[in-house]
Amino acid sequence: MYGGDEVSAIVIDLGSHTCKAGYAGEDAPKAVFPSVVGSIDQVEANNDVKSEKESEPASDSKNGVKPLDSDKSKAKRKLYVGSQALGYRRDHMEVMSPIKDGVVVDWDVVDNIWDHAFRERLLIDPKEHPMLLAEPSCNTPQQRERAAELMFENYKVPALFLAKNAVLTSFASGRATSLVVDSGGGSTTVTAVHDGYVLQKAAAKSPIGGEFLTECMMKSLESKGIVLKPRYSFKRREMRPGEFQTIDLDFPNTTESYKLYSQRVIAGDIKECVCRVPDTAFDETAYANVPMTSYELPDGQTIEIGADRFKIPDVLFNPSLAQTIPGMESYADSAIPVRGLPQMVIESINKCDVDIRRELFSSILLAGGTASMQQLKERLEKELMEEAPQAARVKVLASGNAIERRFSVWIGGSILASLGSFQQMWFSKAEYEEHGVSYIQRKCP
Repeated sequence: MYGGDEVSAIVIDLGSHTCKAGYAGEDAPKAVFPSVVGSIDQVEANNDVKSEKESEPASDSKNGVKPLDSDKSKAKRKLYVGSQALGYRRDHMEVMSPIKDGVVVDWDVVDNIWDHAFRERLLIDPKEHPMLLAEPSCNTPQQRERAAELMFENYKVPALFLAKNAVLTSFASGRATSLVVDSGGGSTTVTAVHDGYVLQKAAAKSPIGGEFLTECMMKSLESKGIVLKPRYSFKRREMRPGEFQTIDLDFPNTTESYKLYSQRVIAGDIKECVCRVPDTAFDETAYANVPMTSYELPDGQTIEIGADRFKIPDVLFNPSLAQTIPGMESYADSAIPVRGLPQMVIESINKCDVDIRRELFSSILLAGGTASMQQLKERLEKELMEEAPQAARVKVLASGNAIERRFSVWIGGSILASLGSFQQMWFSKAEYEEHGVSYIQRKCP
């Protein structure tokens, strides 16, 4: 048994959009940074990078940039992790995500992200802290074993626990049974949690998350002729006080993926600032003369956003709306028939046992960044009341605090890992050495 009282555990929630890491027992994660990384293949950029390397050997570690060990086959590329390292434009730097559909596809990148979280952001030695990792509810046994192996072998952690996202969200709101609607960057999942365990058979998933909505926002602005100029592509010069002139700069070696990443950052901010979920289903004619909201782009031009403020969030409720956005047609014909949020919730509850359905209807929890969109809770509650059986009391619960809603998974992990009664649950290094990595399936259900 691992007595983890004197040293605090570290909680990590690696989502498809951001990575949250911090100390158990605190009320918000200390480190929050993008879970995409910049990568430069050393072969194609070798001649450029050489001169850069000689000129700044000291600043390498400072910028959160880790040269990889040379014996790896992956040593051909150099990875840049963290918002600062990504915000700096480099020639030939591709932006890539280690996660696809909620599942890790590139462990080497995840390893670098964890390393950045420990050594650059939290400034801890992972050998001294037990780790609680949040994982998607649909994680495969192979994925879990891989994560455990990396943690024990690479980072030599004293103890580890893998907890399901939905369960942590449930704990964050002080419940053991609830229906968790987690709308994050890459997808939206609806998961039933009963007595602290995920009911696997009742999970519903849709590929529409924050990144999809940001994509809709970008395409919609493009169709109106608005160009999002990334921060690196211009500089502003003050002509007279308060009057600026924008000078376009040209960087021919910038990769397409970096340009897109920079534009998505802007589009994502526009989305977060102006969008709100409409009270009733979106209708072109009704919203045609809605008052405009203005937003100032980084290059100083002000744009006006009207009906799109309501149309884009409504894609969550009515995915076929996305087809009406110019340039989004390609996304719509994916093989899965995508359902709106209320349908996913009803479908998920109906797959559960009859005797817990009432309880689930009355504790529907919202989690994730996209779920903190204004009016989402009210609209979901309203639509569910129309669709739910008469006897059910529908209650959608969401923390009034947007930070808590965004980080609910992390907060649940922070609560769980600091409970005294939880300390016997850790999968310790000794157990790992004795029983092997597959034992994690028994220790972390």
